[in-house]
Amino acid sequence: MTEGTGGPGPELLGTRLRHLLDLVEGDVTEVYADLGLAGFRPRYTPIVWAVASSERSSIRDLAAAVGVTHSAASQTVAQMAEDGLVVLTPGTDARTRIVELTPKARRLLPLLRAEWQATTEAARVLDAELSTPLSAVLDEAIDAVERRSMRRRIADVAPEITRLSHDEAP
Repeated sequence: MTEGTGGPGPELLGTRLRHLLDLVEGDVTEVYADLGLAGFRPRYTPIVWAVASSERSSIRDLAAAVGVTHSAASQTVAQMAEDGLVVLTPGTDARTRIVELTPKARRLLPLLRAEWQATTEAARVLDAELSTPLSAVLDEAIDAVERRSMRRRIADVAPEITRLSHDEAP
């Protein structure tokens, strides 16, 4: 903990971000359960909307549309396939898989639309309660870390603990 601040400082950034994510996702998961969608995960919703908007999509396109890595999108899509929400078909080459919503997922769209709109409005209300909107801070932080990774930043302040040389580009 940072002395004199009364709480954790930047040394617990990852822990605090995970805790916030756990709080938010836990509550949204409970909303899904309240709606009769037990087992539906918050990470599914952006994928559902991205696929619904285009009828079918590659995992690479889904990753770009929802702002996650290809690996994260692939894992989420695999979980959604296990839950009967999407089907995967081969694309034009061996590495590409195409994602389509199942009839089960399509039946959920009106309910998910209402939840998505309510969650979006609740996030706006949360942003308004904060001294700086969380969504803006997150955008800034993501941009900054994409420009210069945390690994690079750590190497800059403590080169002796990383293999990353100061001669490498940021």
